[in-house]
Amino acid sequence: MAIINKSVAMTMFITFHGALGFGSISRHTSMAVTSSRRSIVTAFSTAEQAAAASSANTEEKKGPIKNEQAYANLKMEEIVSLCKRRGIIFPSSEIYNGFAGFFDYGPLGAELKRNVKDAFWKNFVHNREDVVGIDSSIIHNPTTWQSSGHLDGFSDPMVDCKETKLRYRADQLYCSPVMLEECGTSVGFVCVIEGNDEDMVKEATKQAKNLLKEKEKKGSAIKAFQFKDLTQVTEEEMAQIPSPGSNKPTLTMPRDFNLMFQTNVGAMQDGSSVAYLRPETAQGIFINYKNVLGSSRLKLPFGIAQIGKAFRNEITPRNFIFRSREFEQMEIEYFIPPGDEVWQPYHETWIKDARAFLEQVGLKEELMGYDVHEGDGLAHYARACTDITFKFPFGVQELMGIAARGDFDLKSHTEGSGKETKEKFIPHVIEPSLGVDRLVLALICSAYAEDEVNGEKRNYLSFHPSIAPVKVAVLPLVKNKEPLVKAARELFETLNKRWNVQWDQTGAIGRRYRRADEVGVPFCVTVDFETIEDDAGVTIRDRDSTEQVRIPMDEVVPYLSKMIDGY
Repeated sequence: MAIINKSVAMTMFITFHGALGFGSISRHTSMAVTSSRRSIVTAFSTAEQAAAASSANTEEKKGPIKNEQAYANLKMEEIVSLCKRRGIIFPSSEIYNGFAGFFDYGPLGAELKRNVKDAFWKNFVHNREDVVGIDSSIIHNPTTWQSSGHLDGFSDPMVDCKETKLRYRADQLYCSPVMLEECGTSVGFVCVIEGNDEDMVKEATKQAKNLLKEKEKKGSAIKAFQFKDLTQVTEEEMAQIPSPGSNKPTLTMPRDFNLMFQTNVGAMQDGSSVAYLRPETAQGIFINYKNVLGSSRLKLPFGIAQIGKAFRNEITPRNFIFRSREFEQMEIEYFIPPGDEVWQPYHETWIKDARAFLEQVGLKEELMGYDVHEGDGLAHYARACTDITFKFPFGVQELMGIAARGDFDLKSHTEGSGKETKEKFIPHVIEPSLGVDRLVLALICSAYAEDEVNGEKRNYLSFHPSIAPVKVAVLPLVKNKEPLVKAARELFETLNKRWNVQWDQTGAIGRRYRRADEVGVPFCVTVDFETIEDDAGVTIRDRDSTEQVRIPMDEVVPYLSKMIDGY
């Protein structure tokens, strides 16, 4: 600033620009010699307020221009990086180089996971009169798993690479003969790990080029790949299929691998102490059917819900938290009268209810689909099964299954335990089953968005407010004005009694908006000078549209309640 001559009156123009360079505020002040110092201070103070307010109000003049191709170009590596960077999900035991198939949820991830489970429980238990909940133990009497068939039949097909000693699930390795276009003869096989179609074809094409070069057929045209998984190959074909680990035909034929984690209970380490960590939560419901029926006033049809940990010793855990060895399930066993004509309407209703729930918590409709199991795709006891699928960055995969399981489970446990139920018949069951971790991953992927705001690229998570880890961020416009900070802090403490709220007073207001956007905070409440000087309320900024509205202070809680909780 220029030095002011003490003997001469002057005219001063002070221009302050907003923190992000949007707009400016000019103040024209005439000063006399005797009051120059005080006037300069006053000009600075008033302009500071106006400039900060201008930064908040004009941070986003134009509506966001969405990048419609953002999801199509999204890679899992970006999701994994975001989750770690922002405290959503970490590799387990990372300081010891991790432990494959296990993950830890960070501060934001723990909140997101809890919100997902709460939404499920509220929707399917609290909001229904025909469903109750239980919480069974992780370790059951080992006979449970004998009766349910898990000891004998709960396995995945496995192949070993004899050279690298690596193991793979046979139904996740796909092979195809490389057929010459000219004569139709095969020159060998390619073998790729299951993924989306584009990645599988790309890897197969790379292998085929190397194979043609090796067979002195470089440049020859080949027919389209015809993939099948390794559970369908013959020994003659397996002798030609290269292992992903060695690039040589060193794979064994598929064999069954039991997925249950074995442990010992008690001081003795012998056969009598063997027990298992549950591989699913469903059996804990079935073995408690009689207890629930006897202690409640429920009558058919009714359901029992459970959310809990399950453990599977996956051969090849992969795709981040989609397939891990420790995970959580949300399951309902809905018991209905027997009869071939009875189960179908219930099954169809539960499919609709399940789909509605997934949309309600924020999954994009265009990313979901259905996979109806038929023939060999059905479990031996199932009457029907429909999966709701989701298009992850690594391909379309099962998200939630809705199965008509018949009376297999209750009948098996009745026979195995010798305990009869009260009914004169054994009820059938419809089972909606959903993995918490898979849904969390689907929600993160579905929420990922990119747009452009006033020429600046923005990446953010558009979580539905009901499941967002942080519901509201409270931002005092500046941090060095005690009355303003005090008002903001009082509002923060009020909101924090109801929701998980974030306090952020550091940095330019635009930067704070971006930090909140990246982790999916749906609303930012800014306390500015108008709040304390003119009693003009606060501004509430919407994450997705970036629009701001000014709300009186006493209407903030009702407004946010309607936007977050729906009432």
